[in-house]
Amino acid sequence: MMRTKPRAIVIVAALLVLSGLGSFAQAVKAASTTSAPDAVQAPGAPQGTQSGTQSTSEYSPPPGQREKAVAYSSAHYRHLAISSLWAMAVPLLILRWRLAPRYRDWAERVSSRRLVQVLLYAPPLVLTLVLMSLPFDLWDHSLERSFGLSVQGWASWFGDWMTEQVIAVILGTLLIWILYGVIRRSPRCWWFYFWLAAMPVVLAVFFAQPLVIDPLFFKFTPLATTQPMLVTKLEQVVHRGGMEIPPERMFEMNASTKLTGLNAYVTGFGASKRAVIWDTTLAKATTPEVLFVFGHEMGHYVLHHIPKEITIDALLLLGLLYVGYRVSLWMIRRWGTSWGIRGVEDWASLPVLIFVLTTLTVLATPAFNAISRHFEHEADRYGLEVVHGVIANPGKVAATFFEKSGEINLADPNPGTWVKIWFFDHPTRPERVRFAATYDPWQKGNGPKYVK
Repeated sequence: MMRTKPRAIVIVAALLVLSGLGSFAQAVKAASTTSAPDAVQAPGAPQGTQSGTQSTSEYSPPPGQREKAVAYSSAHYRHLAISSLWAMAVPLLILRWRLAPRYRDWAERVSSRRLVQVLLYAPPLVLTLVLMSLPFDLWDHSLERSFGLSVQGWASWFGDWMTEQVIAVILGTLLIWILYGVIRRSPRCWWFYFWLAAMPVVLAVFFAQPLVIDPLFFKFTPLATTQPMLVTKLEQVVHRGGMEIPPERMFEMNASTKLTGLNAYVTGFGASKRAVIWDTTLAKATTPEVLFVFGHEMGHYVLHHIPKEITIDALLLLGLLYVGYRVSLWMIRRWGTSWGIRGVEDWASLPVLIFVLTTLTVLATPAFNAISRHFEHEADRYGLEVVHGVIANPGKVAATFFEKSGEINLADPNPGTWVKIWFFDHPTRPERVRFAATYDPWQKGNGPKYVK
C-alpha cells in the first residue's frame, strides 16, 4: 500500500469535514501526496534493496520481509480503525462535558461582536480536539519508528506537530467563522452556501501547499541543481508524451532527514503545480525506474487528476453536507437542551456538526478510496506507455520496481478485499506488480490508451 496518510491525521476532524474535502487534511500536512510509484534513484546511484526476482508478475517479498510487512500492516490498520472511531467519539465527549457552551459563554461575555467571539471560541475548541487526538498521533509516530519507516527524533516530531497545530487553528478559525456566518444568514440552506464558500479556501490551500506549507517541514531543491543528467533524461519522457514540463517544476525533497520510505508525488495546481521526488527514492532505484516513476507522476499532470479528484470529492461532500444538515438538526432538537445548545446557529453546536460530518466522512471512505485507486491505476498505465521506446522492457522495470519499493515501504503482500476497500487509496501492491508485468498493448496489437 502506498502510504499517503503520511505520519498521522493531524488536522482535526473539524477541519477535515468543514473544509469540504477529505483530502484537505493532507493539503496542510507536510509533503502530503497525490502519490505515484514509490521509488527511484539517480543515474549512477547504488541499486539499493533488490528483491530476488528479476522478472515477476506476482508480488513476492522474501519470507522475513513478508512477515515484517504483515506485522506492520496489521498494526497500521488497527491504528487507522481505532483512530477513526476515536475521531467520532471526541466530539461526543465534548458535548457530554459541555465544553463548547463554556467556551461560547466566555467569548460572549468578553464581546458581543461575532468576529471577536469566533477568535475567542474557535482556537480553544480546535485545540481541545487536537489535544484529545494527540495520543493517536504519538502512537502513529511510535509505530513508524518501531518498524524503521521513520528516523525522525521526538523533538523534531513535536516541532512539526506544533507547526501543524498552528496551521490547524488558523484555518479552523477561518472556516468556523465562514460556517456560522452562513448558518445565521441561511439556516435552511447553509450546507450548500457553506460548501460554495469553503471551496475557494480549499483551493487556496492546495495552491499554497507546495509554496508555503510543505517547506515548513522539508527542504525542496530543484532537480536540475542536484541531478542535471537525470533532468535531461526526464525531458525525453516529457517529449515522448508531447508535453512541456519545465525543469523548474521538478524538485527533490530531503525526506531522508525524517523518513526511510520511498515516494514521489505531484502537488499544487496552476502556477504551483510541481513533481517532487524524495531523496530516499533517488538513492535506491535505477535510472529506468526513475523514468517510469516520473512517467507515472507525469500521468497525474497530463490527465488532470488533481482537479478531477477535487471536483468529484467536492460533489460527494456536498451530498454529505446535506445529510449532515438533516441529521444535526434532529440531534440538536432532541438533545440540544441537555448539551447547552440554543440552536444550530449557536457556536456551541459545532461539536454536533463535527460528529455528524466526521461519521459520514468515515462511512464514505470506500467511495473516496475507490476514486483515488482509479486515478492511481490510470497513472500507472500512463507511466508504462510514456516510457515505452525510451527504456527497454518497461513492464519488467516497473514490476521489479514495485517489488523493490514494496519491500522497503513494508507494503501489505496480501490484503483482503475489505482491507482494500477501507484502507487503500492506491491499488494494492500485488495488483500493481501484476498489471505492470502484463500490460503490453503493443504486442497484442491494441495500441496504447493515452500515449499514441
